[in-house]
Amino acid sequence: MMMKKFITLTISVFTLTSLAFGQVPKPASPQTKPIAITGAIAHIGNGNVIQNSIITFDNGKLTLVADASTSSIDASKFEIINASGKHVYPGFILPDSDLGLQEISAVRSTRDVNETGSYNPNVRSIISYNTDSELIPTLRYNGILLAQTTPIGGIISGTSSVIELDGWNWEDAVYKTDDGVHLNWPAFYQSPRWWMGETQIKKNEKYDEQIRELSNFLAEAKAYAQSAPEATNLKLEAMKGLFDGSKVIYMRASLAKEIMSAIQLAQQVGIKKIVLKDGEESYLVKEFLSENHIPVVLANVHRLPISNDEDVDMPYKLPAVLTKAGVMVSLSYNGLQNSRNLPFFAGTASAYGLSKEEALQLITLNAAKIIGIDSSCGTLEVGKDANLFISTGDALDMRTNNVENAFIAGRKLNLDGKQQLLYNRFKEKYGQK
Repeated sequence: MMMKKFITLTISVFTLTSLAFGQVPKPASPQTKPIAITGAIAHIGNGNVIQNSIITFDNGKLTLVADASTSSIDASKFEIINASGKHVYPGFILPDSDLGLQEISAVRSTRDVNETGSYNPNVRSIISYNTDSELIPTLRYNGILLAQTTPIGGIISGTSSVIELDGWNWEDAVYKTDDGVHLNWPAFYQSPRWWMGETQIKKNEKYDEQIRELSNFLAEAKAYAQSAPEATNLKLEAMKGLFDGSKVIYMRASLAKEIMSAIQLAQQVGIKKIVLKDGEESYLVKEFLSENHIPVVLANVHRLPISNDEDVDMPYKLPAVLTKAGVMVSLSYNGLQNSRNLPFFAGTASAYGLSKEEALQLITLNAAKIIGIDSSCGTLEVGKDANLFISTGDALDMRTNNVENAFIAGRKLNLDGKQQLLYNRFKEKYGQK
């Protein structure tokens, strides 16, 4: 009996210790004193750079962003952070992510990202967002401070929201609620189903039927939005904002034909704000996108092209190709684990046709404009939220990016995560003698 109690106690202690070790850092406390960052190279996020800056913020808002050679402050009134020789950036923004909706893609019990059925605009991702995800810290210490948490699956997946990567629960973390509806345009071609022994790509035989079904649903949603129905239809109710401009429709399409068809259908039914996601062949219709003011959220810059006819480096240079054609571009990643590399996707874009500051805009100001939060974040400007971080090196370069301090609405974040804890635990054991 004593041995059984001992074993039970040992297992309990081990479990509690493991849980404590695996916990994410607790949310930051509100800002209590004005903070000034001095001497840093400030990357404003709109293309401008201040080589020797002074940045102050109080109550979570930026109060001064200026050249230190022409401005001064009363240092006694501030907590001073000397960042001489370092870099300050606006917090990076990750669109179209399933962050907080799944933890381990291979474990069903950790996935809450995909709802049953094809048409689920009423599904709200925000209420499933898990602030205890161990993946959140891995994004924060690369400078990603805001994300758009997005459901996947079906034809209409659901409604996304923008969240701060800090908070006790989703109510604390939410930055903008129900910003847009996400639609997956039916694919013209189907990939081979390996589990059925298929090896060749083939035409989607149900493509025309799926388009008719989608067209009918959008027409019904428009009619519902323009009427005063006696009974509430939750699915159609969630679509109403698309027709008055209060919500954005994010349309995932890859091939040029799919892109054109998706945008034209949305325009025909009167949807006011349209954003293209993925857009792997968007370079073939770049003039159409520019003329119609359609922004693009590109996914997976670090990949091979989908066609043998494309340049092998097309995914790398696509942000520059679209930007130079007058298309507003942002970056994301299809999948969760590698989304923390968002700044390095922008770094690759800067090596293939964009300047460093243009590439920075892809994940700051452009992302904020596309999501509709640019009035409060995306750049280092007076009056905007103090979402920013300090890096000892170039934040778009994986070799030098080293985030020392980060703030969300002026709250100083604890940047420790599981990987940092493991590093600190074993660095002496495996370090140089």
